[in-house]
Amino acid sequence: MTLIRFRLNGALTEIDDDPDRSLLDLLRERLGLTAAHFGCGAGECGACHVIVDGRAVTACNTPLWSLVDKDVITLEGLGTADRPHALQRAFIAEQALQCGYCVSGILMSAAALLKQNPRPTEAQVRLALDRNLCRCGAHNRMVRAVLRAAEEMATR
Repeated sequence: MTLIRFRLNGALTEIDDDPDRSLLDLLRERLGLTAAHFGCGAGECGACHVIVDGRAVTACNTPLWSLVDKDVITLEGLGTADRPHALQRAFIAEQALQCGYCVSGILMSAAALLKQNPRPTEAQVRLALDRNLCRCGAHNRMVRAVLRAAEEMATR
């Protein structure tokens, strides 16, 4: 066991745990943050994406030791039911959710993109979401939702 310090959704977090444990396992099993989903377990599907220091990363294969002094944001830290993030509002407005399994990872990939590039092109959105698999066929609506959120955020 090792004491690992990082910021989780803006709060300083200290965890005494196995440094090789995956971030996804910690979030879901120990901290009760279940928005990031287990998909492939190999970092290929994007269902477990969270943001670490501004970049979308796969939590399933991110070991805790790699988080020391970093900022981690999960979907639970993006917005709330009372104050949803612009992306969450846009995904609802564009009906860009179907089964919902992949959506938290897609939202986190989109949030990382908009943080780095507040005015992305459609091609840039598609590229940013390329690492996220969705079997429901809602990709075009998701791209429209990200562009809609970007527009909303730019006018604030």
